[in-house]
Amino acid sequence: MSENLPGTTAPDAVPPTAPARRGTVHRVLRNPLGALAALVLALLAVAVVLAPLIAPQAADASSLSDAFAHPSGAHPLGMDSAGRDILSRILYGGRNTLGGALLALAIALALGVPSGLFAGYYGGRFDAVANWIVNLVMALPAMVVLLASRAILGPKVWVLMVVLGFLVAPSFFRLVRGIVANIRGELYVDAAKVSGLSDARIVARHVLIVVRGPVVIQVSLVAGIAIALQAGLEFLGVGSNSTATWGAMLNEAFQNIQRAPRLMLWPGLALGLTNAALVLLAGAIRDALEDRAPRARNRRSSRRPAPVPAPEAAPATAPERAPLLSVRDVAIAYTRSDGTDKHVVHSVGLDVHAGEVVGLVGESGSGKSQTAFAVLGTLPEGGRVSHGSITVNGREVVGLPERERRALRGTTIAYIPQEPMSNLDPAFTVGSQLAEPLRRHLGLSRRQAAERAVELLRLVEIPDPERVLRRYPHEISGGMAQRVLIAGAMSCDPKILIADEPTTALDVRVQAEVLDLLRRLQSERGLGVLLVTHNLGVVADLCDRVAVMNSGRIVESGTTEQILGAPQDPYTRTLLEAVLDDAPARPARQPQPSTARTATA
Repeated sequence: MSENLPGTTAPDAVPPTAPARRGTVHRVLRNPLGALAALVLALLAVAVVLAPLIAPQAADASSLSDAFAHPSGAHPLGMDSAGRDILSRILYGGRNTLGGALLALAIALALGVPSGLFAGYYGGRFDAVANWIVNLVMALPAMVVLLASRAILGPKVWVLMVVLGFLVAPSFFRLVRGIVANIRGELYVDAAKVSGLSDARIVARHVLIVVRGPVVIQVSLVAGIAIALQAGLEFLGVGSNSTATWGAMLNEAFQNIQRAPRLMLWPGLALGLTNAALVLLAGAIRDALEDRAPRARNRRSSRRPAPVPAPEAAPATAPERAPLLSVRDVAIAYTRSDGTDKHVVHSVGLDVHAGEVVGLVGESGSGKSQTAFAVLGTLPEGGRVSHGSITVNGREVVGLPERERRALRGTTIAYIPQEPMSNLDPAFTVGSQLAEPLRRHLGLSRRQAAERAVELLRLVEIPDPERVLRRYPHEISGGMAQRVLIAGAMSCDPKILIADEPTTALDVRVQAEVLDLLRRLQSERGLGVLLVTHNLGVVADLCDRVAVMNSGRIVESGTTEQILGAPQDPYTRTLLEAVLDDAPARPARQPQPSTARTATA
């Protein structure tokens, strides 16, 4: 384990133990409004399901002699204008009203959420076509469409609710698509891709969890709209007169409001309580979910992999290629809005052998990270390898199908990103994120993956790894988060490690510890490392060979001693001259005479 610098404390001390987190249901029930809403909805659900056992009589059983009868022991809520028991009609009517709302909600969810996830995550033509259809549907007046459907399909409540489900599905689509489109470029999503997870698993685990809170709120709103629209249609007499619903009860009560105004009370109370309970419960669930998964998302531009053409054949006179990682004559292009290509990397070539650390050096915008992304197959949206060849472990990867390329990530080639806190999903614990690729690639059980995660944290010198596994990313330090990312990169024993500015976001002491850790892991496991950096001090400390990039081209390459001791290219000399280690100290600032006089005065 690397020693501490003088005068410093132990690295990455583990914070005090946080209170244990309760389950979502427990937190909802601890919320007074949530518990009350859940109780009301539970009583309503039980009552309507058990209507045949609870109701005093059948919903359509009538006795004209008992019309408008007041409440009694046999009929707790009294009788309506046709001598039917009001309590029985409330219970049986709830079956139809709530059942119809659930049907409309299920159809809206089934259509809106999956299509919104797909359109937001992948974009492209499906997104454009889906948005056009959604805009068209949302332009239709719902009540007019329902009235027309009633005339064509009949007055059945269930048929009208199916139509309503199609009409409200766009609200889920727009909500989900907007959220997913904003987070698909998050660094933790990219980290999941680099670890070799499939798109379906990334969406299910890292994307869907972000939309669940807003979707819960939308569910309550749509359910309330479905109940209100259904009741409104029945109140207007559009529905079937033979079916007991709360809206039909309101219609009848309104017709007799002067004789028996109390008939308006019970269906109105049922509708009001149901809608209020739905909104309150949805808010409590959303708060409980957000409390469990606190979010601190840092946005950046999307990095979507793009399909690339098959590589052109390498020249016959090309030098011998490294068996581990070899880049030959690679060019990277992005398509402009006018259809033309803009090349950002030109004819790059480099090799990384087993047990070797190669530094890729240059100023910001020189093409270092673009080259690394091309090796990983995670170029930003619109980017592609337009020319050249990249082999990983002897296998050509340019033009390789995404499924096959995904199998290489995490197992053969691994990635350590910069900005450690942004590359860990704040919705999951450290242990959960370390165990995920282990279960995906190595087929370990949940318990085996947890044990392996503890070993990995010990490997990267994290004290008290069992406690750290239970932490969320916001509960650990930046240096510890970087060690967690290194542990994740090493989890499936890769042969190649790409480290993109792994110490940029860390202070000097933690940088030294992380570099010591990388050097030890590389030496013990014989890894080939491609280190992307602009820090020549890190290069001198860690690298065996160096390639210098400028304006998308490698202008000079050689051993570390050659590049740092006797650079040949003017740009390399400019980089070295920019290092301030040997520069004379600036003299102390002297106050101007006017400033001095003012101070004296």
